[in-house]
Amino acid sequence: MSERPVIVIGFVPAALESLAEFRPDGSVILIEEPDVIRKRDVRAATAGTPVVGELVEWEYQTAGAADEFFALHGDLEPAAVAAIQEYGTPFAARLAERYGLPGAGLGAVQLFRDKALLRKVTRAAGVANPASTEVEGPAEVGAFMAGHPGPVILKPANRQASVGTRVLHSPAEIETAWEECLRQDEGVYVPDRPVPLRMLVEEYVSGSEYSVELLVDDGLPVFGNVTAKSLFPGPRPVEIGHVVPADVPDALAALLRERTARVLRAVGFGTGIVHCEWIVRDGTPYLVECAGRWAGDGIMDAIERAYRTAFVRGFWSLMLGESAVGPFPDRAEQAVAIRFLSVDAGVVESVHGVEEAAALPGVVLCRVTVAPSDETREVRSSWDRVGVAMAVAPTAAEAGRLAEEALGLVEVKVRPSR
Repeated sequence: MSERPVIVIGFVPAALESLAEFRPDGSVILIEEPDVIRKRDVRAATAGTPVVGELVEWEYQTAGAADEFFALHGDLEPAAVAAIQEYGTPFAARLAERYGLPGAGLGAVQLFRDKALLRKVTRAAGVANPASTEVEGPAEVGAFMAGHPGPVILKPANRQASVGTRVLHSPAEIETAWEECLRQDEGVYVPDRPVPLRMLVEEYVSGSEYSVELLVDDGLPVFGNVTAKSLFPGPRPVEIGHVVPADVPDALAALLRERTARVLRAVGFGTGIVHCEWIVRDGTPYLVECAGRWAGDGIMDAIERAYRTAFVRGFWSLMLGESAVGPFPDRAEQAVAIRFLSVDAGVVESVHGVEEAAALPGVVLCRVTVAPSDETREVRSSWDRVGVAMAVAPTAAEAGRLAEEALGLVEVKVRPSR
């Protein structure tokens, strides 16, 4: 391989497509868990992706995996190392350290991956956090609820996509919610081996929800966006939509970016991208969680469309150590709305209306991820959503209306499972 390779941890087609725009064929080494390669048929999926030169099976989510990899492949001399998915971030950070390349820093991503520790560290740095404690069973959840009037949220300390997360309004819900939250099924996206279970119970902060996406160069933000978020109704905080950029006063957007920068300083984040989630109550941003990887749910694409800027290319420039990053605009030129589709649990009988929805003016994406005979589940995590629409318009309200109109044309018929 004449070109120094880029090592990518985790199979995300959009990331490979972005690299193919400026990297030569065969210049990407993709590392993925063996179970995930099998379950998602990654070898077949990447066979027609010329930029991928090698697919490496590696249990990167195990302790010491990055150092073991470096011991065997220390002579690779990669140009960059990056994880696109949540569970690959510690491996990528450590591998970047070993190769002497830009990265988030292992300490920073370990704090991001542990929501209990992240609360402790950021609270000490002056960031508002909800009251929170680790729990090992229903009795401890009940004790927390007794001392904290109002709703609480039960969630894993080390998972993603709202898996195993539920809002509780009454102690009578504890036993059922505990059993439900223990069933943390992420299907084809995770290895088959068990993941240690650690649970948190926290004060439920009611307010407006946002995320902040920052590109960061050696601890210094070089571009920032604020995304507005909305949730499906019910006890599970799963996102039903996003608006980029959030239609909020400049002062609030600046406050959210400043608080995110404070989180970065608290954990010692180095170089890369962060996706930090907040709830604003009575003007105060409360930290939900933070991740040192790409934002999911199409937010990366939405940022590029809203600001008309090469946001993803800027990320790769940082990871490659290139001197020219940006420039990036201060304001978006238009609004982008993303809306998700859910259906009842059952078996899909038919799917109609997707092409008509995608053809609507302003709609840039409409996709359904299920087909006849597929099984669907009630929405308990992000993985249970079955479709998405994205629309572009001059204002957030118009973009949101267009995305909802598109999903309104989509019909997914489901019959109950027997």
